[in-house]
Amino acid sequence: MNLRHIEIFHAVYVNGSVSAAARALAVSQPSVSKTLRHAESLLGFELFQRVSGRLVPTEDAHALFGDVAEIQDRVRALREAGRNLRAGAGTTLRISALPSLALGVLPIAVARFLRRHPRARFDLQTVHHDDLLRKLYERECDIAIANEVPRGAPLGQSWLGEGELVVLYREHDLPAAPPRIELARIAGHPFITLAASGPIGRLFTDELERLGLELDDIASARTFYIAAALVRAGVGLTVVDNFTADAAMQPGLATRSLKPPLTFDVHAIHLLDRPPSALAGEFLALLSDVIEGR
Repeated sequence: MNLRHIEIFHAVYVNGSVSAAARALAVSQPSVSKTLRHAESLLGFELFQRVSGRLVPTEDAHALFGDVAEIQDRVRALREAGRNLRAGAGTTLRISALPSLALGVLPIAVARFLRRHPRARFDLQTVHHDDLLRKLYERECDIAIANEVPRGAPLGQSWLGEGELVVLYREHDLPAAPPRIELARIAGHPFITLAASGPIGRLFTDELERLGLELDDIASARTFYIAAALVRAGVGLTVVDNFTADAAMQPGLATRSLKPPLTFDVHAIHLLDRPPSALAGEFLALLSDVIEGR
């Protein structure tokens, strides 16, 4: 007997008739009768006899029912577990992200996701690029959100979207700024550098070298949020990712894209032997929408 045979037998035994079993399972009566006959053929004995227009279980059916009921209970538990996983119940998504993403787009995505799956739970933390592998290997997180996939490591990854570097400044420091600013335009202004801040810092440094530019570095910040705070305090202007700039925006501040643009990718990274669950995959798809502005 397969699970379908067991389900039909259980429904007929419990409900007392083919018609009642069909209603309980939301299938047709002929389908129930056919499956029941096939089960009896496989077993080699009758499960029910018709007595005075009613189906009466045989002694063999009574003997079989205890095991069948146990299997049905397990199947129901499995289905309930599946429903709970789809709904997020009992599931914790453990995600680490670079501060520029964890303090901007990530909270927006979590809020949207919880409106869909209110029973889901999150364990969120920030991580710097150099600590990505350690967080994953030591099982402190299951997914890391970063700008660059570490090379040579047994990792799986999925592309989530694209970001860009922007100038973040106080409006009166660059009055009448064009929609896109060439880096040469900010030379001579007090500048908060991010040269030591991982892959994006290297991206910016490489562009300065390509252009042969030297900026008036007045402070060095290890995180974009420190750089943004220094801009708010009037220390100078800076170049950060658009996610940090959007989260730091307040009256008196402004951003401009660079000319030519400097873009970077955002990836979700996981260990090859720990791929994202279906629920995590749904969250990453939503996070991608947020990153891409959808």
